[in-house]
Amino acid sequence: MRVLTIVVLAFVTIVPFVYMLVLSVRPIAEVLLEPGRLWVSPSEITTDTYREVLTPVDDGGQGFLGYMGNSALIATVTVIVTLIASVLGAYAVSRLDFRGRGASGYLFLMVYLFPPILLAIPLFVLFSQLSLRGNLLALAVVYVAQTVPVAIYMLRNYFATIPVSLEEAALIDGCTRFGVIRRISLPLSMPSLIATGLYVFMIAWNEFLFALLFLVERRDNWTVSLALSRLSGSIEVPTTVLMAGSVVLTVPIIALFFLAERMLVEGLTSGAEKG
Repeated sequence: MRVLTIVVLAFVTIVPFVYMLVLSVRPIAEVLLEPGRLWVSPSEITTDTYREVLTPVDDGGQGFLGYMGNSALIATVTVIVTLIASVLGAYAVSRLDFRGRGASGYLFLMVYLFPPILLAIPLFVLFSQLSLRGNLLALAVVYVAQTVPVAIYMLRNYFATIPVSLEEAALIDGCTRFGVIRRISLPLSMPSLIATGLYVFMIAWNEFLFALLFLVERRDNWTVSLALSRLSGSIEVPTTVLMAGSVVLTVPIIALFFLAERMLVEGLTSGAEKG
């Protein structure tokens, strides 16, 4: 039963991506004749769709290469700031005694009871008054505010599994709290940090609502998800080009996931070797 479940889930996950990939390399005339075909012969493979998608707008393309750079910048800044804030917050919640410590985890999760659309209008007004609409780093601040609570919750549970005796020994040897975090907690929690960073990166890379609100007037600052949405809304863009844009949006996340998976295993192994 377990094998059957894995096969079904793999089929449901892989087939749509394969179909999208096949459509992106087939000529539009062939797609119109046989839209449901899941294979493509080597003779009909074309890369014109990817060339159009990645070519800058000024040269007649869709400019996705620049949009990917914008998304990568926002996602990287979001991951760095979120991890710095969440490591300190998670360590404080898991190790320090203060009033309300037990309920703090639930308070972090309560943030997600409110849909993002409730924040859209206030943030739109605030960003307009501060003249920050169209600013990539300002959008990253919004993403940080969204991801810090869940990142603290995820890291708090992992920090709680680290033996307190290791940190107490470091404190006795003269380490400060920040020294304990840097020398003990961070190396041992590296697998969790990588997993949390990947989760935050995926959120920032794929987010659409706030990117639409704050960047739509500055096309040169569009993210790749916003560009793909505008591409799908155009009747002049062939389906094959749209599929190529979808592949360009998806492949970096898949590659990052497999890279992070390998790093997770390495982190767990190195932690075991250190005892």
